[in-house]
Amino acid sequence: MRARGKIGAGEKTTDVIAAGGRIEEIHPAGLSQACDLGGEGFRIAPGLVDIQINGYDGVDFNDADTDTEQIVAATRQLWRTGVTAFCPTIITGSFDHIAKCISNLVRAADESPEFARAMIGIHVEGPFISTEDGPRGAHPKQHARPPDWNEFQKWQGAARGQIRIITLSPEWPGAIDFIERAAAAGVIVAIGHTAATPAQIADAARAGARLSTHLGNGSHAKIDRHPNYIWEQLANDDLWASFIVDGHHLPPSVVKCFLRSKGVARGILVSDAIAAAGKPAGRYKLGNVEVEVTPARRVCLPGTPYLAGSVLEMHEAVAKTVQYSDATLDDALLMASHNPAKLLGVAGQFGSIEAGRRADLILFRWDDENSALDVAATVVNGETVFAAI
Repeated sequence: MRARGKIGAGEKTTDVIAAGGRIEEIHPAGLSQACDLGGEGFRIAPGLVDIQINGYDGVDFNDADTDTEQIVAATRQLWRTGVTAFCPTIITGSFDHIAKCISNLVRAADESPEFARAMIGIHVEGPFISTEDGPRGAHPKQHARPPDWNEFQKWQGAARGQIRIITLSPEWPGAIDFIERAAAAGVIVAIGHTAATPAQIADAARAGARLSTHLGNGSHAKIDRHPNYIWEQLANDDLWASFIVDGHHLPPSVVKCFLRSKGVARGILVSDAIAAAGKPAGRYKLGNVEVEVTPARRVCLPGTPYLAGSVLEMHEAVAKTVQYSDATLDDALLMASHNPAKLLGVAGQFGSIEAGRRADLILFRWDDENSALDVAATVVNGETVFAAI
């Protein structure tokens, strides 16, 4: 397969040649040679990597009844948005509910090579989070609880070791011990949905926490000007930070300031999308929680100001990051591909265009004037799985 376009925001038209599912050659375009995809008017980037996604196009990873066919269908629909690898995310619930949702994902990976290639780990967001209104977000209060290592190990057993990220709130008694155990086991501990003090944030990072989940969200509507848990995480160079750049979770000025503070090198774009993503406005479910998607595409708990995930798509997150901040197109693509792959320790396979890497690519058109990205084709493992050209 020969894909042709400008890599990222570059100006030179390039041919990327894949064989056997891997990138084999990268060189200036031989315009006399025919290409399979793209051309001089297209750009090429690594497939996008989303480490926090709860569902898509009517499929809810947090529904215990979701089956393999639905999970695979969501995976295929995500190709249209440029996502070639992701961490399906399970939120706060009872032990049995979380275990069942994890088992659904493992079974789907067993039964579908497409989903097995796409799932680069499971993200368990909760249930070890704050019970306070605001920090808890849309997570059900009755299931928010202290960290329990034995409980987590049982989920990890059901996942066959595929839980790669656990989001928790470090103010719970026993949280630091849990973080140390998880970090030693190779699990990425993320701080999120927290009301922790700055000292507790610092203790968590020293214990091995590596990520701030959707920084600036899952927090109180009003906090101390300083110090507070947002500033503490922004300032901590040991913590990566993920951001939901949809225009609702963070105002544009906050996106700009957060990225200037944390830096592109430690920034990660996520969708935090729920099953309503790709669907019209209306009422939907996130697990057992009812949520509302407004005509402005804001997702919230009905009758409250509290956000409840998003309907953001990753190609939109890239475009909005360029629109809202100092980030270049290459910066935004890095935060949506290479950075999450690097955090997960899989940058040797995903998130870059280099010879020997897995041939997961997107071809897109970029409207510089309006900061808009239109996915034209998606390639997974060297095969074209979506094409609008």
